[in-house]
Amino acid sequence: MSIQNKLKRLKKHMANPVSAPPIQTKAQPDTQKNPKIDHAEYWEKFGASPYFFEDDYCIIRKVQYPIDQVWGRYQFSDVKNAVAQWQEVNAHHPLNAKGLDVSELLFFDTETTGLSGGAGNTIFMLGMSQIKEDHVLVHQFFLPGPGSEVALYHYFLNHVKELRNLVTYNGKSFDWPQVKTRHTLIRDYVPSLPEFGHFDLLHGARRLWKETLPAVKLSVVEKEILGVNRIHDTPGFLAPMLYFQYCNEGDPSLLEGVFRHNEWDVLSLITLFTHMSGVVTGNCFRTEKETYEAARWFESLNEIEWATALYNEVLQTGTSHPFQSKKSLAALYKKQNKIEISVRYWHELLRENEMDEEPAVELSKYYEHVQKDYVKALHFAVSAYNVWKGKKRLTKRKEDQEKRALAKRIERLEQRIIQYS
Repeated sequence: MSIQNKLKRLKKHMANPVSAPPIQTKAQPDTQKNPKIDHAEYWEKFGASPYFFEDDYCIIRKVQYPIDQVWGRYQFSDVKNAVAQWQEVNAHHPLNAKGLDVSELLFFDTETTGLSGGAGNTIFMLGMSQIKEDHVLVHQFFLPGPGSEVALYHYFLNHVKELRNLVTYNGKSFDWPQVKTRHTLIRDYVPSLPEFGHFDLLHGARRLWKETLPAVKLSVVEKEILGVNRIHDTPGFLAPMLYFQYCNEGDPSLLEGVFRHNEWDVLSLITLFTHMSGVVTGNCFRTEKETYEAARWFESLNEIEWATALYNEVLQTGTSHPFQSKKSLAALYKKQNKIEISVRYWHELLRENEMDEEPAVELSKYYEHVQKDYVKALHFAVSAYNVWKGKKRLTKRKEDQEKRALAKRIERLEQRIIQYS
């Protein structure tokens, strides 16, 4: 059975309630006419044209969307507000677009002949979208044959030589390393790779939604978080097979679904960056879980002020994460030498959850080292040990380490009580 027939059968099981927005295509005829171009009439109708370099060519396709086009929960224009909001954030964050104009973000994705890395894996399509003044421009660069990479990368690298910031989904681990690998093979014939910043939204998706979504693939995040529902999308795993079939049969219509899939990917990256930025900065509606995970994200970056504010927001408005937020706040206030606030939280945590020994350990440390009250310190150390005994540990090694630490604390406190009695 051909790949086309397999795809037709698969589409019957891909019913989605909302269709993709209408696409505006415009052919970009090349000033050079070359009779050797196969299917030139088809490419022109598809909004694509050849780009010639020396004795070879690649295929360039451009599509425009209105800036106010709705894509899921947002309009494309909402990304302007997201970038503007980052200008007010004085904190280190992997998505911080401070100092960038929205037009300097290049939303980027590739289609390859396989999912593994290395020189044996070829990129046959580079796709990107950019925010222009009154529209969104999707730009796709297609490899018509394995021997056309010089033309492809010559056009692409000249086009993005002023690039300031990529926005990708797993692009740091896969897409751009693949570009670098292919560039290494032809670097004597094409421009150098530009230097740029890079926002990889996969890392943010893992931080915010890995515990609430069945997976953090872009297709899942699109549907569950962004409200983007694709109809008759060509699954990404079919793209390599369709490309190989195209190379064997020479029928460019085989690839229409691959072009659409890549196009929708780079458009969804705009909406995803908009939403993720809003969740982190508080510029959009966010669930309690998202607020809590955003706080943890800032905490991991040692952005204490932002993390503290978000944890307090959870305490004030949430119902499902107050215990974890209090634990985190107690630790953060301790770092800031606001130990009395930490002590209050540790006492509250003990009353709220008798099966967590950590607050008792912290109170034992506080009464031993700050208050010099060794009786109270011993009381909380013994309480912590009693709770700890009732819990199972994943590894014997960790269990032994924790037991030794608690036993050593209790023994030291007992000795101090005897010493000062």
